[in-house]
Amino acid sequence: MDQNKKNRFGLIGRNIDYSFSRGYFTEKFKELGLLNHSYENFDLQTIEEFKTKVVVQEHLCGFNVTIPYKQEIIPYLDQLSEEAKEIGAVNTIKKTNEGLIGYNTDAYGFQKALEPYLKPHHCSALILGTGGASKAVAYVLKKLGIDYLFVSRNPKEGQLTYDRLKADKLVHHPLIINCSPVGTYPNIDQKPQLPYEGITSEFLLFDLIYNPEQTAFLKEGAQRGAQTSNGYQMLIGQAEKAWELWNS
Repeated sequence: MDQNKKNRFGLIGRNIDYSFSRGYFTEKFKELGLLNHSYENFDLQTIEEFKTKVVVQEHLCGFNVTIPYKQEIIPYLDQLSEEAKEIGAVNTIKKTNEGLIGYNTDAYGFQKALEPYLKPHHCSALILGTGGASKAVAYVLKKLGIDYLFVSRNPKEGQLTYDRLKADKLVHHPLIINCSPVGTYPNIDQKPQLPYEGITSEFLLFDLIYNPEQTAFLKEGAQRGAQTSNGYQMLIGQAEKAWELWNS
């Protein structure tokens, strides 16, 4: 831990050794010549450890938040931005004199990454998974006027289960966004249980996962001529927005 640095930032999550953020910001600080800045992982087994292991430390300026704490972190914050309030999930925290303020920059990052691929017929989507990131995705789709349905292994009212999805149903949802961790390294052969035979070149498949670069989910889409994108540009977008907020 870089406790001697005057400006400390970090990532809060569980089992986050693989994290994108630490490498990205460490490189950014180096490029900008910010020798007094550091970025570290705060790997918490439970969210309660946020109070005992993180908040008590010195020189902390801000955090990113990842799986599984984007919703669980909210009670520990003093304020939420309007957007984070509406989304119901936080992935960026700024430490201020008024306390800890929670923001959601996932929405910004996702919109920036998705828009270049959108075509007029991508007017209805399936969101795979119901965790914190899926809430930011739903918020953006709503903003863009795109209808969506959640698909979950444990569906709530109005949500679909994977086994209820038939190939002929898919045609009505030519945008499919994977917000679940299924297919993340090292489990690169796994993919969401979809009737992939229903996918055509009209489809756009977007995976929030960035490691591996092409998940089994995206490969299935590409083989059928669909447009595909992984989550790398979204991660850059949300990280840059977080940096902007920390410096504002």
